Amino acid sequence: MGHDISGYNKAGEEIAYARFSMGNHNATILYNLLDANNYYAGVSGSGGSSTFSIQQIEKALNGYKQFYKNSDFLNMDQKQISEFIQNCLATARIEGSVGVYFG
Repeated sequence: MGHDISGYNKAGEEIAYARFSMGNHNATILYNLLDANNYYAGVSGSGGSSTFSIQQIEKALNGYKQFYKNSDFLNMDQKQISEFIQNCLATARIEGSVGVYFG
């Protein structure tokens, strides 16, 4: 069990991926930043998916920057959250939106 969160472009290709073990509380940070707590199912994601606009992903990136603004050192989870959001934003800027699956 664990949280496997994937970002997809309109062609259905995976463009972003984040993995958290079932006991890793950092998974909730990504759910919160995406305002997607309804997809959080405790030990894993709910298996649902959603489409996010450019504005929603930009809001998540701004939230990330605020949350970690005093961090001089980023751990592995912080880096994967940042990369996930940035990859989703890059796709959303090209395609107008991005899909995210919460497994």
